[in-house]
Amino acid sequence: MRLAVVRQRYTPFGGAERFLESALASLIAHGVGVTLYTREWRGGGPDGVEAAIVDPFHIGGLWRDAGFARGVCKALATSHADLVQSHERLACCDVFRAGDGVHATWLEERMRHLGPLRRFGVRINPHHRYRIAMERRMFESARLRAVICNSQMVKDDIVARFGVDAAKLHVIYNAVATDVFSPALRSHRRHVRLRHRIPEHATVFLHVGSGFERKGVAASIDALAKLPPPAHLLVVGRDKHAARYQARAKERGVARRVTFAGPQADPRPYYGASDAFVLPTLYDPCPNAALEAMACGMPIVTSTRSGAAELATAHEAGFVAPPGDAEQLSAHMRRLQERALRARLGTHARAAVLPLTPAAMTAQLIALYRDLLDRELYLAVPPR
Repeated sequence: MRLAVVRQRYTPFGGAERFLESALASLIAHGVGVTLYTREWRGGGPDGVEAAIVDPFHIGGLWRDAGFARGVCKALATSHADLVQSHERLACCDVFRAGDGVHATWLEERMRHLGPLRRFGVRINPHHRYRIAMERRMFESARLRAVICNSQMVKDDIVARFGVDAAKLHVIYNAVATDVFSPALRSHRRHVRLRHRIPEHATVFLHVGSGFERKGVAASIDALAKLPPPAHLLVVGRDKHAARYQARAKERGVARRVTFAGPQADPRPYYGASDAFVLPTLYDPCPNAALEAMACGMPIVTSTRSGAAELATAHEAGFVAPPGDAEQLSAHMRRLQERALRARLGTHARAAVLPLTPAAMTAQLIALYRDLLDRELYLAVPPR
């Protein structure tokens, strides 16, 4: 079996790339040939991946996406792949992994939290209009045979918005390495707290994720301000407007109780130093950071527009609040200051993600691919 995988930008720390890193390595180990179509390949991915560079000239995001889509579809027309799986919105793929969810839904969620001027800017932005149009074109394409959804939330969004046959939609959660992310990381607790001058007895709420607007850092800061000391918020991630959030913490009177640790190549010590995980994201199909926190035995507080919410509620592993609702978020965080409750929910959290192994994810993917190829063969040579 030869699989063509399309990902325009392959970076070492992105959530989609972490999915690819795990999935492709496992697929190759099972004898699946993989060609990755991307703009740039610096290596560092799984051994055995063949890279096909598609890098047409572009200026700006719209030209970048549209040019790559045209270029990669042209290149795929002469490939020998049995299946084409795209992580980008393309009309020339057999399988689409909706790792970013539904763009139109994300924009609707974002618009609810913007002022009139910024909402107007989003509406007239040609790049957003292109993505929405391409998204619809892809889901309406006769070639599209399967969609990999990384949460039930994403599946429901696609059915509701595009009317795609539910039989085409397959929920395959992201894998999490529960041997790498585990309660054993608590050995880092004292060292990390000393480095950042966080009191040993403080209840530390960890927030991991870049792009602070989308991830809901403002709501986390506002919620912390409603809790008495020494409750602490530890933010790991990157944002080009990080100074705005530091100013917000100062305005709320909690600057000394919010630590901005910046992006971390290895966030594991920060999981070990924390007591609970908070991610009041505006829209997040299946945040890897939430799954990693659960694997570490931490209860989570996330939003109703996070794919992790369905795991938290189904397994009694945390709490859920609407995006931007600092009052309800704070109430949940207040409850998690109780050590016994954290311990109970944390045990449930780890149990919830233990089945989400790389091996289980690979088995689901290979079963899907084989089913698609078997059906293709059956249609090409119908029984007599």
